[in-house]
Amino acid sequence: MQPSKNNKAVIHLSPEALRINGNSQIILCASLFYFRLPQGVWKERLLKVKSVGYNAIDVYFPWNHHETQEGVWDFSGEKDAAQFLKEASDAGLWVIARPGPYICSEWDGGALPAYLFVKDDLHIRENDPHYLQHVARWYGQILPIIRNYENGQGGTVIAVQLENELDFYPCADPKGYISALRDMAVQHGISVPLLACAGQGGLQEASGFSEDVVPTCNFYPNDRDPFFEEKVLWYREKLARYGYPLLVTETNRSHFLLRRLLSAGAKMLGPYLQASGTNFGFTNAANNWGNPLSFLTSDYDFNGMLTPEGHLREEAYEGKLLARLIQTFGRSLAEATPVESLTGPHRLALKQGGELLFLTNVSDTNEDAYIQCSDERIPRYTALIAAGGHCPALPVQIPLQTWDIPASGTLAYATAELFAVKQLANRTLLVFHTDGEGELCFTFDTEVRLEGGDMQVHEEAAGQVIVSYRSSEKEARARIHVSEHHVIEIIGLNRTHALLLENIDEIGNLQTGAYPERITESADLPITWAQSLVNPVVSLGSEEIALGDSADFLEKNGIYRGFAWYTAQLKRPKESNYLGYMLQQASDVISLYSGDSFLGTLTPGGTSDYVPIPTETPFRESLTARVEIWGHTNFHDTNLPALHLNSLKGLKGIAGIISVQDLNQNWRYQRMSPGEDKEDYAAADVNHQHWPIVSIGGWLSTEQPAHQCYRKQVRLTEEADTWMLHTVGNFTHAYAYVNGQALGQLNPLNPYMDLTPYVKAGETATITLFLDKTYGSLGGQVSLYEGVAAKEWTLSACQEAGLLRHADKSKLAAHAVEVPLLLKPGTVSWLYGELKDDNQGLGWRICAKGKDLKLTIFFNGHLIGRLWTQGGANRPVFRGGSDDSVYVPGPWFRNEDEGNEIVILLEAVSAVGDALLEPLRFVPVTAN
Repeated sequence: MQPSKNNKAVIHLSPEALRINGNSQIILCASLFYFRLPQGVWKERLLKVKSVGYNAIDVYFPWNHHETQEGVWDFSGEKDAAQFLKEASDAGLWVIARPGPYICSEWDGGALPAYLFVKDDLHIRENDPHYLQHVARWYGQILPIIRNYENGQGGTVIAVQLENELDFYPCADPKGYISALRDMAVQHGISVPLLACAGQGGLQEASGFSEDVVPTCNFYPNDRDPFFEEKVLWYREKLARYGYPLLVTETNRSHFLLRRLLSAGAKMLGPYLQASGTNFGFTNAANNWGNPLSFLTSDYDFNGMLTPEGHLREEAYEGKLLARLIQTFGRSLAEATPVESLTGPHRLALKQGGELLFLTNVSDTNEDAYIQCSDERIPRYTALIAAGGHCPALPVQIPLQTWDIPASGTLAYATAELFAVKQLANRTLLVFHTDGEGELCFTFDTEVRLEGGDMQVHEEAAGQVIVSYRSSEKEARARIHVSEHHVIEIIGLNRTHALLLENIDEIGNLQTGAYPERITESADLPITWAQSLVNPVVSLGSEEIALGDSADFLEKNGIYRGFAWYTAQLKRPKESNYLGYMLQQASDVISLYSGDSFLGTLTPGGTSDYVPIPTETPFRESLTARVEIWGHTNFHDTNLPALHLNSLKGLKGIAGIISVQDLNQNWRYQRMSPGEDKEDYAAADVNHQHWPIVSIGGWLSTEQPAHQCYRKQVRLTEEADTWMLHTVGNFTHAYAYVNGQALGQLNPLNPYMDLTPYVKAGETATITLFLDKTYGSLGGQVSLYEGVAAKEWTLSACQEAGLLRHADKSKLAAHAVEVPLLLKPGTVSWLYGELKDDNQGLGWRICAKGKDLKLTIFFNGHLIGRLWTQGGANRPVFRGGSDDSVYVPGPWFRNEDEGNEIVILLEAVSAVGDALLEPLRFVPVTAN
């Protein structure tokens, strides 16, 4: 048993139970994030979670939300974490506090401040003293707040999670790292259990099995995986050997899956993001949910119980039904243990006797079923149907004393789920549900009297009662008189009525509600729009930094979010015009201009990328790259540079390309033996004159894999000072060298390699490629881009406040416009409108349609969302929620005399056609 260190309110963890103040609990926990909700709705959202039966929330605390610049902290207003914890306590919800330092959560950088990424000799998410000294500053801010709201200290925090899914990250010393975080937590007085969650099952990699840190599991399976319980049971048994219960800190939002986890003995059920929200401001992330790159939408919604604007979805009623089941069996279920079942349903042995059988059907079709209990086949008189996609928990041999019924007897079995028990003065109500036939069997040690009522009576003799009902729109009732003074009243419902059950009154009447109706039609709001055009090559910021003759990443210049503008000069080539421009190591969103000519908007993902120049484009020496940081990745992935967790934004340079050499032919070929050193073949002085001449990848071999070396000498242009090797296609495992210097492994997702540091203009470069060819590998194409680097770089930047200042100044030149609105390629403008109707204080959802247009939308000074309308191939993949709408929160409206202004920065992002903004639609938020 693992107790907390708080003597006032001990929290005990054992393989059988999680106990809070001595009471065993199943924790049903919904993610609810204060930083994605206006402060004005915190209380309402917490109460909605409570209303559907959840007894806990988990909440991240994002480091970079509270420290946007190094050493500058903000815990006020919308960032008042202490106030949020107070409101959670007031709502009567337990809290799992998750202060990171890394949180993932599809949040900018996983909440790691981007200034960390440019610190010398600092290794994030490692047992590294340089990193940990910064973590200590963050913990010094957040942990005292959490401590003050621990259970027993004035709040309801029952656990604190350290880090997040560390097993996804190549941490060299997880035990040392997690132990260091643990020590900080203890030093700050944290006394509740400390957790460390495993994202892909690596308990050791996630926690190091550090002393006094409880490993937990995050499961994201296919909800219909028929073998899922087998996996979960293995983790339960492994954790039990350490003295811990199975706590599922994250999983999918389906209550079908949560029931399956419950059947395998989980004591905490933590579906991630049951309460959705919004990534306000520049807090979105980028990650690997695309091909591989994706941008996270401002709307943060995985179709959980609550929408970002607070609407209850139908899944919420499944949550309420599961919560009723858990409450019905109480401590007996909270201390239940799985029973080995080689065939048939998964079963839990209840602490007070009896079992729950989970009739899981992972298919979409209903199936005939039966239950074998000892020598008896159940049901006896009716049919049992396992409904597709459902997992009812059926009671077997449950002592009636579980519910303090004054009778010696058992609920022998039921083929309907018992989901509610109500004690009245002289009557106990047992409420069941099924969508088929429910057969209910009770046994007693004494004679009882049955009133069959609406149910069919099958047996009533020798202390045994068997009745059944068929689900319908009408409830069915029967009564068992167990003594002169007490009656058991059995109530049978269909599943829909069970989902909608709201209350059982004091005379035994059931009160049901209805699913709330949603308004999907937009309202006709009289909004007059005005537009102010912006010079697209002039920064919206005020301060300009001179960088010299080379560009550098934004973070190295103290720019961590928002927009930035690079400018540079590029001299005219001596002999011919430039063919195009090479953007070097660029991300996230780059809009490129030559003079005032717009060349396109790209999302290179940190790679280099080539932008051809249309033949009619006049040469201009000035270049402008408008850059937007969509967000630092929240998840470490090596497929693209921008997906590295510590990746940097902006760009490293632009080169005007004067030559593209086709290098596909006339390579010298040499077969290699396994294990030979590549450097022996890559040196510039290797004599390859007697090697056969082939095209790249062009030697047939029966060896698998075939280890092959290709060498080619290339004369470099005198005028160039930048050289990029371009390798596209299926090279399988391939490695590149130039003049004996290793360039690295070829990556088809990042096909440009910079040769510049290793070659000189006018000389001959020796390029060596090593290919390990396997079945189906076809080789690829190789070319060499030669160019001239831009010089005289400047940089400026702008976040929310600066953008709004510019919008205010530009409004003086605004003129009335009608929507739909067309914008020429590369155009940038402000669009202004007054939203006078606050929809009774509830707010709106703005839906935007159009083509090739990027929108940065402000409301009353808040950046409420960023959208990119459908269009050409340059539009990235968007994930995480709605990609065409944003939420306008009701609490952010002002008094009518102060005005309620929508301000939108519009960017036309296609170089080949006008951008279009269709009329915006305003869908009202409803109260339910």
